[in-house]
Amino acid sequence: MESIVLANGVEMPRIGYGTWKLPSGAGTTDAVLKAIENGYRLIDCAYSYGNDFFVGKAIKSCGIEREKLFIVNKLWNDFKTEEEIISSCKKSLKLMKLDYFDLYLIHWPVTGANCGQINSLRWKTLEKLYKMGLTRAIGVSNFSPEQIEELGKVEILPMVNQIEFHPGCNQEKTLKFCKEKHIAVQGWSPLGSGEVFSNATLVELSKKYNKSVAQICLRWAFQHQVVPIPRTEDIDQIKENIDIFSFNIFPQDMQKIDAINNIASKVYKF
Repeated sequence: MESIVLANGVEMPRIGYGTWKLPSGAGTTDAVLKAIENGYRLIDCAYSYGNDFFVGKAIKSCGIEREKLFIVNKLWNDFKTEEEIISSCKKSLKLMKLDYFDLYLIHWPVTGANCGQINSLRWKTLEKLYKMGLTRAIGVSNFSPEQIEELGKVEILPMVNQIEFHPGCNQEKTLKFCKEKHIAVQGWSPLGSGEVFSNATLVELSKKYNKSVAQICLRWAFQHQVVPIPRTEDIDQIKENIDIFSFNIFPQDMQKIDAINNIASKVYKF
């Protein structure tokens, strides 16, 4: 598994397995086990997904040393005070039977009145979690460049920003900003919630490279230095999605994918 080195020297795998919308039950444990068995080492989860316990069961029973896995969790927006944030992180660790996370993110920026002050306080608390050893790295999710700048003078800059990233939603401005600030980027919904599969350009490139549309999209993200986090319970798709390291997309074809504009973002308006 190839890796990317974060600003603090921690190595992060170049592709992950997502657990959003996986059911809260044995099905989640089985799906995560399948992913780990087929080479995934980055497992992305969140407090709000409600399946921490079952993801944790897979991690404990997979037979892979904990140090070889990269577990991501996220702070939900209900928690805004230092006490609530630390308590939420510890609760997630307890549910998953883990001593630490490899990456802990603020799931969404707070918006509205006093949002800058609240986001700044939340970030400073993540810095404390990092110093306490409860997570090896910290970052944000769904933050724009302006929202990262609004955190103000921070002791530790976010090491990762997890954003929606797929053809039709390549977030050039945010990606450029993060690269300049040495903030690694993870991409959620890298297959555009399934909408990529009927796109004519992607279907054409799939035939050209003799790869699936999913593999084309994931490799495109990889070549943009984004860590894609696909989610599927299908074993064949689990195997297919991680098989993106044996080919390269030519620059002219990368540009064709960059130009796709008929796959809408689920969150952002450009």
